[in-house]
Amino acid sequence: MRMFQGPPIPGIGRKVYTAMSRGRAVSAVAAIAIVFSGFLCSTPQTRAAISAASKPNADWVLSWQDEFNGPNGAPPDKAKWVTETGGNGWGNGELQYYTSRPQNIRQENGNLVIDAIEEKFTGPDGVERDYTSARVNTRGRFSQKYGRFEARIKSPAGRSVWPAFWLMGDDFSTAGWPTCGEIDVMEGIGPLASQIRGSIHGPGYSGRDSLTSTFQLPSGNFSDAFHIFALEWGPDILRFYVDGKLYATKTPADLPPGEPWVYDRPFFVLFDLAVRSRTPDISGTTTTFPERMLVDYVRVYKQTKKSSPYF
Repeated sequence: MRMFQGPPIPGIGRKVYTAMSRGRAVSAVAAIAIVFSGFLCSTPQTRAAISAASKPNADWVLSWQDEFNGPNGAPPDKAKWVTETGGNGWGNGELQYYTSRPQNIRQENGNLVIDAIEEKFTGPDGVERDYTSARVNTRGRFSQKYGRFEARIKSPAGRSVWPAFWLMGDDFSTAGWPTCGEIDVMEGIGPLASQIRGSIHGPGYSGRDSLTSTFQLPSGNFSDAFHIFALEWGPDILRFYVDGKLYATKTPADLPPGEPWVYDRPFFVLFDLAVRSRTPDISGTTTTFPERMLVDYVRVYKQTKKSSPYF
């Protein structure tokens, strides 16, 4: 389960998370994914084709984006991102220390690069860790209520790392977690490299009891190529997509009886790459550090028509 404990982080409050909060697989969804060959490369022509394919309807208009086209080695745009630091385990027993160093996070060749590194590291707070990585959020820079949130990501391959693209309610510093709400648009499952999960967390359905669905690639792993992960969010509905394929829908009818639907306020965006506590190697793979998460872009859309068929 996720918890809120540990040292406050400037501009972000006392947020920490547990491994189980990103959810157990409550339901496995059999899905046939059409993986476009354009996802396998990153030429200008391919990027243009993917850009066109990723926007599902003319009713959507771009409201915010980051294409990560800064100079190689540059940090994430500080006008858009807060880089979090710390090594308190984040409530999950995580093994990494999050840093803002370019070794762990930078823009490079049109991507946001997050590297999890195996190294002895002591933070300015005196906390010692054997791994470093990075995490960023848009708290105080950007948040939005409703719309389409999407990112094109290439996941790492190691069984002991935990990549995620997710959203958090703007009011968590006052409302607390899970009352503020959390939407996991994509999180890797470590040993199960061909699967990702989408989850929601709120009061009465968080941590081990989060509402979670799983997407299984028909072949290969998410570390083999870039994939587009998206959430379409409207009043009383959340829809989860991989490469344009809808694989899960959540509505108030899915909640435990009497529990509130808290997805009615602005949410901000987060990316991170955690290092999990060592677990049995159920996939037969290993973790070879450094492990890398690449984000080609993140784009957020609003709808222009209230009569849109999406919601």
